[in-house]
Amino acid sequence: MLLQRIQQQFIDSADLKYQSAPTLAPLIEAAVAALLAGLTGGGRLLSCGNGAGAALAQLFAAQIVGRHERDRPGLAAFALASNAPVITGIAADFDGRQVFARQVHALGQAGDVLLVISPDGQAGNLVAAVEAAHEREMTVIAVTGARGGRIAPLMRDTDVHLCVPHEQAARVLELQLLVLHCLADGLDAQLLGLPDALSTDTENPA
Repeated sequence: MLLQRIQQQFIDSADLKYQSAPTLAPLIEAAVAALLAGLTGGGRLLSCGNGAGAALAQLFAAQIVGRHERDRPGLAAFALASNAPVITGIAADFDGRQVFARQVHALGQAGDVLLVISPDGQAGNLVAAVEAAHEREMTVIAVTGARGGRIAPLMRDTDVHLCVPHEQAARVLELQLLVLHCLADGLDAQLLGLPDALSTDTENPA
């Protein structure tokens, strides 16, 4: 019984990825364009999330400053959940809802990009961060699940909402990681061109 349950987890995850590709791929392409415009135009990426979302936000910032799979010049990115003294200080002195918004106000500028990662789009501190980003004339890329929760109606025409069509947090998280890998790979492809192996396969189909 347990073995069947484990196998079903693999099947469910694969099915969700396959079914989501037609909807999410064009939005990922739009998000890559927004990232490229911001990061190559003198802007920076600010990323945030709670719990597992915070870990994904830190991972993506690391890939932007460092590398994904290929070497390239580092780009400016900051993970807003990575500085414990700042987070706890803001929460203690002001309001837990402001832990990201206050950083966005302090660090964000027009032309920057805010990446928000949430399983359901409901967290108040992430909603406040989106509102703060708009006040700073920043572009927002929201990577959510379910139907986007409270973040969804805040999205502007210049923003990109990557919403995983699923309610279960584990399935959403798995696909969010793939979305971030696609964003990093897409950014590299735009900056460096397609990898040689992929270019060869595309030009000389079997």
